[in-house]
Amino acid sequence: MSVPLKTHPAESLPRPAGLAGLAADWASDQRTFKNVSWGKAMMWIFLLSDTFIFGCFLLAYMTARMSTTVPWPNPSEVFALEIGGTHMPLILIAIMTFVLISSSGTMAMAVNYGYRRDRRKTAVLMLVTALFGATFVGMQAFEWSKLIEEGVRPWGNPWGAAQFGSTFFMITGFHGTHVTFGVIFLLIVARKVWRGDFDTERRGFFTSRKGRYEIVEITGLYWHFVDLVWVFIFAFFYLW
Repeated sequence: MSVPLKTHPAESLPRPAGLAGLAADWASDQRTFKNVSWGKAMMWIFLLSDTFIFGCFLLAYMTARMSTTVPWPNPSEVFALEIGGTHMPLILIAIMTFVLISSSGTMAMAVNYGYRRDRRKTAVLMLVTALFGATFVGMQAFEWSKLIEEGVRPWGNPWGAAQFGSTFFMITGFHGTHVTFGVIFLLIVARKVWRGDFDTERRGFFTSRKGRYEIVEITGLYWHFVDLVWVFIFAFFYLW
């Protein structure tokens, strides 16, 4: 004769509806992160906090631009280059955007091959992504040096509103720092993938359990976020 299993009193209670149910999920940790690793969950929480920071920066930029009584510099002229005697507005910014958006494609393929456990293709695609990111940072450094030579400073610029320099260096510098850290992170993980650390359980940072390439996806989450933020910076700062 089989003995019926005893159930915990809490398991027999119905799940509350609405906000009470949402609060119960997050408080008990029974459903919210049940199928999500802590590494991925913490990355999402970090990206959410970073979203607030970039959002505040862009709001500050829009407030400064709309409230100033001094003419705002024309981005098409400020960020133009002379190539072969031809005046080309925003050409460098367009190339930077293309490079960074292309890196999202290579990163997505790296995640795909990572879960297929094809470590060589995963490592190569991550290295290509890092190369795209390093190229972006290099072009941004060229852009900064050009504007500094032309007299742009955090406290002023020769073309109009003084807030232009401070918002430009703050927003693009903060984003460029994120890209730089992303490139370093990509190189570290790509090296571990290439060596087979996720197959041999070699000790070290970001190795995780055997056969688990989830860190590649976590790296991809960060990288896609950096790319998405640049789309907003491009739209608000360079096209407005």
